Amino acid sequence: MLLLNDKEKKLHALLQAYGRVVVGFSGGVDSTLLLKVSLDVLGRANVLAVLADSPSLARREYSDAVQLAESMGAPYVVVHPDELNDPNYAANSADRCYFCKRHLFSSIAKLAVERRFAAVLDGNNADDSGDYRPGRRAALELDVKSPLMEAGLTKAEIRALSARLGLPTADKPAMACLASRIPYGTPVTARVLEQVERAETALRDAGFTQCRVRHHGDVARIEVLPGEISRLFENRVREKVVESLKAAGYRYVTLDLQGYRMGSLNERLEPPSENR
Repeated sequence: MLLLNDKEKKLHALLQAYGRVVVGFSGGVDSTLLLKVSLDVLGRANVLAVLADSPSLARREYSDAVQLAESMGAPYVVVHPDELNDPNYAANSADRCYFCKRHLFSSIAKLAVERRFAAVLDGNNADDSGDYRPGRRAALELDVKSPLMEAGLTKAEIRALSARLGLPTADKPAMACLASRIPYGTPVTARVLEQVERAETALRDAGFTQCRVRHHGDVARIEVLPGEISRLFENRVREKVVESLKAAGYRYVTLDLQGYRMGSLNERLEPPSENR
């Protein structure tokens, strides 16, 4: 088993072999480390960050990603994938993420060719290989490289490296696109995405960092960390959250007593042991 230091060296070697790279950048823990190390190893002239401005990305996340890229001194461009106009994506089948990533990576790959970059990179890590990620198939089809995964870096190791490099994302909560809050089979629309975003913004403004609002029609199912569940029973917090989520368009507001867990809407898929 490779030690962290060895994995770092392998990551550096992979980047050096690519030469000039485009990094799919979301401002999350993984892509931020990948962008930082790419800049350190290859230099600004050989790195381009690409941000996707999409309705499925919360506005706060998009703004934070732009500011972070600028603070790192990374050259960047913004693309506007049009996945909502793809009926395969909007139908929200279990492989929705495949169609989303296909749109995104196609846009990035086209940009890489036009600007003569040798490789397109994403932030998948070693832990992602055991998760249900149909978007990974799109990446493989379009020859998108995953150097963090190839180097064997886990999420915990990426956070440790990020802290050592002084990156502000070292302890950033995990995020996913807003469409992941919508049960499979429920159509993805701009209105629903905006409703989920408003609801989750209200929770974060109330002090809940790792949280989700799962969209079930006129029912909002809240997930927060188990250790924070009791806060939702405090009168002022509960009343404010209920008021805010009803203002966002929900008729009923419920709490999932299991608390936050990654990909809870995947629990209905088979086999359940393969989904988190």
